[in-house]
Amino acid sequence: MLTELMEPWDLNLRHLAAFLETCRKGSVNAAASSVSLSQPAVTQAIARLESQLKLALFDRQTNGMRPTEPARQFHSRVERALNFVGSSRVTSAQAKAFVALARGGSYAEASALTGLAPASLHRSISDLELALGRDLVERRGRGIELTKRGRETARQFRLARAELNAGLDELSIFRGENEARISVGAMPLCRAKLLPSAVVEFQKSRPSSELAIAEGSFMELIEPLRDGELDLLIGALRTPSPGPDVIQTPLFEDHPVFLGRRDHPLRHRSGAVTLEELTGYSWVLPPRGVPLREQWQRLFEQDRLKVPDIPVESGSAMIIRQLLMETNYLTVLSPDQVAIELEAGWLGIVGRPPEQLSRTIGMFTRAGWYPTEMQEEFVDTLKKHSEQSGH
Repeated sequence: MLTELMEPWDLNLRHLAAFLETCRKGSVNAAASSVSLSQPAVTQAIARLESQLKLALFDRQTNGMRPTEPARQFHSRVERALNFVGSSRVTSAQAKAFVALARGGSYAEASALTGLAPASLHRSISDLELALGRDLVERRGRGIELTKRGRETARQFRLARAELNAGLDELSIFRGENEARISVGAMPLCRAKLLPSAVVEFQKSRPSSELAIAEGSFMELIEPLRDGELDLLIGALRTPSPGPDVIQTPLFEDHPVFLGRRDHPLRHRSGAVTLEELTGYSWVLPPRGVPLREQWQRLFEQDRLKVPDIPVESGSAMIIRQLLMETNYLTVLSPDQVAIELEAGWLGIVGRPPEQLSRTIGMFTRAGWYPTEMQEEFVDTLKKHSEQSGH
């Protein structure tokens, strides 16, 4: 795969600007004046890009340069990437160094991430601050911290990298490789059934694709999504919305149940379990702020009942299962999350909450996200399988 051989920052940003202007102007001469390079320099820049990408980007004609189909495809990605970078004075080396520093949190860690000497990183960051005319890093004791403008710049550079990465994936199709990598953030519920089933079907139709799945809570995954490190995030939708920069797309409604061990005292009584009876037991639930936890708490508050004790907070189905099997603790989860435990008889349904205790499971994407063809196919597969996941 090309993206394994080439890091997006291996592409020279000035060469990309020259490519963009040649597409727009239709000639090397006109492009040269726009990007402040000589005509031979623009010619060399395009030749270098074609060599790196292993594709012809222009048909050379007597009356100018005509972009090929791969060039027209790549054009929009380059345009978006350069808009995110925001300055023609920034180099790829500077952007790479700064993103590494932002990720590592220190010059030593950035050096380990990039293989560059700390002195080279210091020089790149200093040159970047001069180029942008702003302070990006400030010292805090023996460490460093990004300024507010530094954090904003790091995000813009990460988004630029994501666009270039998507462009490289799209170009692989023109070389007959038809390969791509999709990065998905997975919150607890979707890991049980929806995501695995969608991945299996997708890889049957796209066997050369790669999917990187990052597991975590909403708070752990939302910033990587905003940074372009994740293409999409799947889990319970939030109210209110995370912000105007994030789009929430509903997939299905999930209806959780009350769960306990198979021989829990509440499973051996006649009639439906009441909320008042549930207050007499301790619970294992996700942390505050998780929609399911907040809805669960409102059930008791609306009936003016004491909210049960929660001695353990966890969003891990594995941890919850073990705690429930060895105690009289209760929890509330989707049956999909403990399907194996229910089938094996380790856990049992203690009761079913009122209809208002439900959650919308959906997809989070960045506002303005422009998916590749393969990413669109994966989203379509995800939507297809979500139709089978509601209860």
